[in-house]
Amino acid sequence: MTNLPFAATTPVSIAGVGLKGRDADALATYYRELLGFEELSRGNGEIVLGAGDRALLTIEEDKALKPDNPRDAGLFHTAFLFPERADLARWVQRAMRKRIAVSGASDHLVSEAIYLTDPEGNGIEIYSDRPVAGWRWKNKEIEMATLPLDIRDLIATPGGNQPYDKAPDGTVVGHVHLRVGNPAEAERWWNETMGFDTTAHYGPQAVFLSTGGYHHHIGANSWQSAGAGRRDNGLSGLSWVALKGPAEKAGRTLEDPWGTVIKTV
Repeated sequence: MTNLPFAATTPVSIAGVGLKGRDADALATYYRELLGFEELSRGNGEIVLGAGDRALLTIEEDKALKPDNPRDAGLFHTAFLFPERADLARWVQRAMRKRIAVSGASDHLVSEAIYLTDPEGNGIEIYSDRPVAGWRWKNKEIEMATLPLDIRDLIATPGGNQPYDKAPDGTVVGHVHLRVGNPAEAERWWNETMGFDTTAHYGPQAVFLSTGGYHHHIGANSWQSAGAGRRDNGLSGLSWVALKGPAEKAGRTLEDPWGTVIKTV
């Protein structure tokens, strides 16, 4: 694979995400149509989707699941990262032609992002990063913001008018944003158990963490879930987050304080 984004080259990065769904076929169809993902495998109640030969999303079916509750711990969004700004511009123009409903569009200084929600309520971010050389750090925290996205400037990106038929080679899960009951507790866990560095805080309600100087591989907020306890395994939504890191640490399965399953591969 060529043209891999910076987010995937750090000592630890996001390898993929597992979702539990009540209708795996419908979810898989949605992600194939939304992002042009390819179906890489199917069996044992799972559908694996990805870009090229890189698995990014595993959907596990359980028709008995209850709908996810946004006030519980769980998934805030899975963030799919394109390798180039032109890829995001191409996707945006495709989304406009197809009238794909979005819930937001933001300029975060370090990145430009579009937000959506899948048919079972799972949050999605589709984004591209700005050049790392332009990121600004202050007191060991990266400067991020949530500003309106300049769509006209984005779609004017050179190469942005080319057709978008499938997710480009080099598409990865750039970060995963979690709902937690207590961001300070989440920060301690990711610092001490997983060795992640804190990169930013949004007041006391959100924290961002990464390895290798990326703006964030993990976000954790309590905007809707303050005080939440362990997640109910009978809910649809997040099943697990997989991290790629040193080979000697592969094969572990851990749980954060809210029962979120973290696998190392």
